[in-house]
Amino acid sequence: MQSPGSIIFSLGPVVVRWYGVMIALGFIAATYFAHRLAKSYSIEPDKIVNAILVSFIGGIVGGRLYFVALEWPTFALHPENILATWQGGLSIHGGMIGCVLSAYAYCQYNKIPFLKALDIGGIVVSLGQAIGRWGNFFNNECFGGPVDPSFPLKLYIPDEYRPIQFQNKDYFHPAFLYESAWDLLIFLLLYFYLGKKLKQYPGVTFMVYLALYSIGRLLIEPLRTDSIMKFGMQVPVIASEVCIVIAVVGIIGLMAKYRKQKTT
Repeated sequence: MQSPGSIIFSLGPVVVRWYGVMIALGFIAATYFAHRLAKSYSIEPDKIVNAILVSFIGGIVGGRLYFVALEWPTFALHPENILATWQGGLSIHGGMIGCVLSAYAYCQYNKIPFLKALDIGGIVVSLGQAIGRWGNFFNNECFGGPVDPSFPLKLYIPDEYRPIQFQNKDYFHPAFLYESAWDLLIFLLLYFYLGKKLKQYPGVTFMVYLALYSIGRLLIEPLRTDSIMKFGMQVPVIASEVCIVIAVVGIIGLMAKYRKQKTT
């Protein structure tokens, strides 16, 4: 497996890149399934599509700001690259924060039940992430440590993208593929089974998504060679641990709330 390059084609100053295309395809797929789910959650389909659009924009902004903040020493030297999202550099954890905040604002303004909308978002965003991760493949990023040429799932990384300590290695773990597959499994589980079972408990489906995604990230992130490090620790690992705590507390709190409502 080897990336064909980050650029699909260029016409003068117009450059079409695979990273942006994969993000767009992820958004389209998420919007399609959100539209299909809306009626079963008693939300107008057009409103949920608008909510997805607003949260997508908020997610892009949040993901970029989070990434820039963590890599500020680099961006301080090259501030012209802050808006260069086509080169990669969107933090999923920052994107989650941006998505949730913007979706909450939209739902409050338009009188949409936020927890139900959040559940729909939790189901479809996992599909968007599964597709969007392939943008990392085309950018030659989000790969793990070196593997033997006989390894069944090996990713060839060109010299200019390899970490200095692995310049003599050719093949690496396709960490992006592991995460993409995990995200797809989450979508299938939530869309076809758990989402239906938990529909009577608004907010719980999203918390399950958050927990499952974070567990996968905890398992995959240690493989990566390009993980953001602070104080000798992988920032995404810490963020995932925090998300798991939030998810568990959220599930317990919400279920306790709904059980109490049933008994009163």
